[in-house]
Amino acid sequence: MSKLDVICIGSATQDSIAAVPRMPGADERLLADEFVNAGGGPAATAAVTLARLGVSVGFCGVIGDDDAGVRVRASLEQEGVDVRWLRVKSGARTAQSSIIVSGDARAIVAWPAAEPAADEIPIRESTWLHVDQTGFAPTLTALRNAASSPSGSSGVRLSVDAGNPLPESDLTGVDLFVPSVVSLRSRYPEATSLSEAFDAAQNEGARAVIATDGEHGSHVRSDGREIHVDAFNGPVVSTLGAGDVFHGALIAALVWGHSLEAAVSSASAVAALSCRALDGRSAIPDRDELDRFLSARTTPWPLTVTN
Repeated sequence: MSKLDVICIGSATQDSIAAVPRMPGADERLLADEFVNAGGGPAATAAVTLARLGVSVGFCGVIGDDDAGVRVRASLEQEGVDVRWLRVKSGARTAQSSIIVSGDARAIVAWPAAEPAADEIPIRESTWLHVDQTGFAPTLTALRNAASSPSGSSGVRLSVDAGNPLPESDLTGVDLFVPSVVSLRSRYPEATSLSEAFDAAQNEGARAVIATDGEHGSHVRSDGREIHVDAFNGPVVSTLGAGDVFHGALIAALVWGHSLEAAVSSASAVAALSCRALDGRSAIPDRDELDRFLSARTTPWPLTVTN
């Protein structure tokens, strides 16, 4: 069997999402405007995005042998995600989240996902590995163990979703490090500017760094240049999962052969389109819809070179 384009490693959750007119107070009962159950998790939603865009993708992670785990697995299979490396752990509870959304505000109560073991990471089965905070440590361990083994490095490229805090480790071997601006500054509190934070990440070993900033676009540091890429405007029901969608769409565009700058812009478009629904998945476009959206634009890629 040929290699997949991407394997996503980390968290897969079952989410219950309520849209409310305002955030409730303590001991308050509030009627929801909308209520949905949907699949979630950073790495799993990135995998769904890749599949929706026509990229061959698998998912590696851990679920429990409970009803939520059955739904998580089914949702990935229905999207065409390869679940050969999705392990069911007997007696474990599948990761779940209860999410309240009111306009731009949200509150999340989560049961965390279990980490896959390092020896369960399929490091030679794809061109790219994409990890979230749950998949980060075991994947780094697997890659570093492989590099020191007689067979040598796997040669796979590594993308890291750093929107959530990562376990302590340097970034050696990370090809694409993608935090939010907030999480990047939090990781390097001594940095007095975004450029200094980029320096710190690359000094740790990251080859390219992209810091996302919501409606303000993304900042890219690669090959000695810093570039700002504008966000796309559009109707917003909820931004839940938009960052996870961005990560999957970014790798998809790189798989298609786009430059990094064009890939960031394409990913921004996919993330913007995903905001048309309350949950983070149902409005993710397929490749045809994305191409129609981009071809309707009359302006070139929204890039600004800052140095």
